[in-house]
Amino acid sequence: MITRVEGLLYGADYNPEQWPEPVWERDAKLMREAGVNIVTLGVFSWARLQPSEQEWDFGWLDRLMDLFHAHGIAVDLATATASPPAWFVRQYPRTLPVTADGVRLEFGSRQHYCPSSPVYRAAAARLARTIAERYGKHPALALWHIHNEYGDHVTECFCEESARDFRRWLRDRYGDDIERLNFAWGAEFWAQRYSDFEQIEPPRTAPGPVNPGQLLDWRRFSSAALLACFLTERAVLKEVTPEVPVTTNFMSMMKDLDYWNWAEHEDLVSDDAYPDPADPTAHVPAAMNYDLMRSLGKGRPWLLMEQAPSAVSWRAVNVPKPPDLRRLWSLQTVARGADGVLHFQWRASRAGAEKFHSALLPHGGTESRGWRETVRFGGELQRLAEVAGSRSESAVAIILDWNSWWALEAEDHPSARIRLKEQILSWYSVLHARNVAVDFVPPNGELAGYRLVLAPNLYSVSTHDAERLTRYVHEGGRLVCGFFSGIVDELDHIHQSTDGLDGGYPGPLKGLLGVAVDEWWPVPDDEAVEVEIGGRIHKAARWSEWLDATTASVVGTYSSGPLAGRPAVTRNAFGAGAAWYVSCDLGTGIAAVLDEALTAAGVGPVLADLPAGVEVTCRRSDSHSYYFLLNHNDCEVSLAAVPSGTIDLLTGSRPSHLAAHGVAVMKQGR
Repeated sequence: MITRVEGLLYGADYNPEQWPEPVWERDAKLMREAGVNIVTLGVFSWARLQPSEQEWDFGWLDRLMDLFHAHGIAVDLATATASPPAWFVRQYPRTLPVTADGVRLEFGSRQHYCPSSPVYRAAAARLARTIAERYGKHPALALWHIHNEYGDHVTECFCEESARDFRRWLRDRYGDDIERLNFAWGAEFWAQRYSDFEQIEPPRTAPGPVNPGQLLDWRRFSSAALLACFLTERAVLKEVTPEVPVTTNFMSMMKDLDYWNWAEHEDLVSDDAYPDPADPTAHVPAAMNYDLMRSLGKGRPWLLMEQAPSAVSWRAVNVPKPPDLRRLWSLQTVARGADGVLHFQWRASRAGAEKFHSALLPHGGTESRGWRETVRFGGELQRLAEVAGSRSESAVAIILDWNSWWALEAEDHPSARIRLKEQILSWYSVLHARNVAVDFVPPNGELAGYRLVLAPNLYSVSTHDAERLTRYVHEGGRLVCGFFSGIVDELDHIHQSTDGLDGGYPGPLKGLLGVAVDEWWPVPDDEAVEVEIGGRIHKAARWSEWLDATTASVVGTYSSGPLAGRPAVTRNAFGAGAAWYVSCDLGTGIAAVLDEALTAAGVGPVLADLPAGVEVTCRRSDSHSYYFLLNHNDCEVSLAAVPSGTIDLLTGSRPSHLAAHGVAVMKQGR
């Protein structure tokens, strides 16, 4: 169990301070009617809990905790630190964040604080301790919810306090050795040398390009500064209530925060997910994000902390979810490892920035379609309760490295069009369409259990991690590596010997991949080059490379443009394994390469012979396998490949068809 609550979790954020107290009792009864077994409380309650610095008001929350316990509903209790109250920012105005242009952001939204502010951190720790000491033994408490969506609005601050914190962080990183920092930042360029750490400021707006080494360290620092806020509160909670699990809600595959570092400190990984109902392919990046959440927790079940029951309120056009899509996307999270489906929010707000955001209990109340769907889905989750605790298995891993991501998307590169998340999604989409199970791993993660490893881009790779990849392939693994990889080390320095004589691309991956890149050849906007693979022509946009195959064999060739006739895709037999190199952005054409690698690695789909558009995953317990079949088509499909001896937990029968946007969860003994 991910908390002490049996089965799958079902619930939502509840914001009772927006409603008169007589509504609370009715809401608790309606929650039980809907099958809700957990609510998130207190996310934005700082101003109510602490009306002034020396004044506390817990009576209302006491009554709510007791109310939910009386109705058999557990509480995910937040520390309320995501939105400091007005009295706090007026008393301590320098806790407000400052932009790179020197603008101090004002009170009136949320997350209005400098992550490095010791005043903010002390106040947050005090609030967390007061809440923990009051409710740590309350029988309703099931989970601590620290803060909310770190980095949603403020990922960095450029104030003087942040500058001091940045300098402290740099001293720790470089051992108080300014020459180590000068080397790391390449400070000889443009006379950017420092003689003392006190000369260093955050990378505020400057006349021209800012030092890329400084920017990379700034991104590392900014992620670490927010993590320090989380850890400050976590330390308090673990001191007072060591037995209560702790989480904070992630925001899917978010560039700004290195979630590998963050996840190490979470008892339970949780995520907020808001795919767009107007996008017919939205379920694919959603699946990718869910696989990342499962991977961040090293395969453990995770929690969907927030999703919209229907429409959100913050897109330019906010399209609602039809009932079948709401159900389909909710069960997709369970299919990919979630042991709970929570929402924002329980009761639709009547005021504020999110008053048009959907809720489990809409403005129309219990007579609304949305409410009927809320009750229906709660019942279905109860029928799937036995799935809780089961896990997924994958033979394919995708490498995701935040440091490489940050360095890749810096300025003054051969092309500003390359975005790591887009590259990963284009490769992931091929595997998703083939129903191949996928994990994500950091560059220093364990690879031995995977038959195939994909690196859509490894712009930055350390010599150590390159050696690990080399050893993985030599011992029988298969690797597919994308373009513009092996270029720089962890300092964002080009891989080259100190005498300047031994270098070249792709750096420490040259021997493994059996190629040498002479020059990058970005493709201009609105143009493409042709690549021939196995007799078929594919279009490559954005990127290509002048590639020489040294020990590798040629799999694909440029057939148009200035590189016509030159290698585009290669395969290198290396030890007991093999490594492919893709020197261009093939878009959907990457499927030709990945299919070859999947075949060579002996990796197939979770279930074969299913109609296109039907997503299938498998979760396994010690005694059973659970196959989730999700039909993303707008039409009914037949199911000829349903495993024998299975039964659909949702219907109690073995289906032969799946309705448009329908779902079946097939149980099979192991």
